[in-house]
Amino acid sequence: MPFVPIKRALLSVSNKEGIVPFAQALQALDISIISTGGTADLLRQHQIKVTDASEVTGFPELMDGRVKTLHPNIHAAILGKRDAHAEAASEHGINWIDLVVVNLYPFAQVIKDPKTSFEKAIENIDIGGPTMIRAAAKNMAWVTVVTDPLDYDAVLTHLREQQGLNQTQRSVLAQKAFAHTAQYDALIADYLAVKDEQIFADQLSLSLNKACDLRYGENPHQQAAAYRMDNAGTGLLDAHIHQGKALSYNNLQDADAALACVQQFKEAACVIVKHCNPCGVALGDNICDAFVNAQEADKLSAFGGIIALNRPCDLDTAQRITDSFFELVLAPSFSEEALQQLSKKSALRVLSLQLQPAQAALTYHAIQGAMLVQTNADQKMDVQIVTQKAPTDQNITDLLFAWRVVAQVKSNAIVIAGQDKSLGIGVGQVSRVDAVEQALHKAGALAKGAVMASDAFFPFRDSIDLLAKAGISAIIQPGGSMRDKEVIEACNEHGIAMVFTGQRCFKH
Repeated sequence: MPFVPIKRALLSVSNKEGIVPFAQALQALDISIISTGGTADLLRQHQIKVTDASEVTGFPELMDGRVKTLHPNIHAAILGKRDAHAEAASEHGINWIDLVVVNLYPFAQVIKDPKTSFEKAIENIDIGGPTMIRAAAKNMAWVTVVTDPLDYDAVLTHLREQQGLNQTQRSVLAQKAFAHTAQYDALIADYLAVKDEQIFADQLSLSLNKACDLRYGENPHQQAAAYRMDNAGTGLLDAHIHQGKALSYNNLQDADAALACVQQFKEAACVIVKHCNPCGVALGDNICDAFVNAQEADKLSAFGGIIALNRPCDLDTAQRITDSFFELVLAPSFSEEALQQLSKKSALRVLSLQLQPAQAALTYHAIQGAMLVQTNADQKMDVQIVTQKAPTDQNITDLLFAWRVVAQVKSNAIVIAGQDKSLGIGVGQVSRVDAVEQALHKAGALAKGAVMASDAFFPFRDSIDLLAKAGISAIIQPGGSMRDKEVIEACNEHGIAMVFTGQRCFKH
């Protein structure tokens, strides 16, 4: 398409960041400006000459501002082909609009406030804005569309150097414009689905904003980026990085796993993660004790791991952390003394994030050509004693601790625990007895008198026999196997207490 010099622009923005200097630059380039409502008022306050959209349309803003720009004098001026439609434009007095600068009502920000009424949310659904954006983007052969204030400087550079943008430059901005309106509509659709209690709507559109490029993906030859999901609450991308290199793809995955696990506990807790699985989880009278206990749970595996704390990190804890090598430590906050101590390990990434309780929401998992969506696991349960021997009060405390941990371990998963800390964790094995053997190997002599949690039922009694030899005192598991009776009898033979939860907690 031919090069199109920009002579006339329409500016109508909700996000007014940078719009005044941008409009001043347009005026200096002798580009006439059409505007609406608050944008026009703001520009006039800065002595920028503006033509109201109502002067172009011949109509005032109607119906509390719901109708401003929906008129042929606006849309024909944007949509018309400068060659094929020139005669029609002349006949109807249409003057071309070459530049459309529009961004939309702040729907996302409005609905983040839980007190926002439905009526207020609906009034923040933009109609004229998306229509103008889409019209300009469709007519990218002739029209430049700008939806992001971060693009103002580049557009001005092109205007100063060449009085317009070329086809490639207009196409890039059009793609960004369509993405902007698509994301906007997705937010509205998801909001209405949640309001109407549609857990799984017929159409699902995820609204994602690019946060940053990552150095690489899971492996150095893979490219990667991080995107923030709208309406998903606070997450790792909102953390404050006090020191260390930018987070890697693997750092983010591991830290998210640590965060999900430590959020299960109200008590002072520490979780150490390697390769997306907890290797040490512990409670403590204070956060330093919790860290020491978690590290001692599997000191070999903890080396180079990711630490998550659910209490502020103090100097004592920081000193313990710097005695070894870790990739990252995450806590709600850090004392100044702790930060000074941690700075001695310059490669250590230090992040603060105000932790929130795990939110009841949907989780997503991509497979080839599809997206799997499910509700988050609900760990509320009714524990049923199924053996002749009942668990002691201490057993029950340890079993519930182990159950919260095993729910965060990749299946097949086994957790051996005692006295508020994990002692041995069997991770991601293809048979349950293999997971039992791995957990027992990790626990060693500490298994004697400890308890065990299994994320799913036991298909055979072989695991019970192994656990009995190691001295396990009590077991928590979902139940539901066709051989439950055989497994219960094995526990009775060995004098092991066992409880059923009635629900599985697989994590794939």
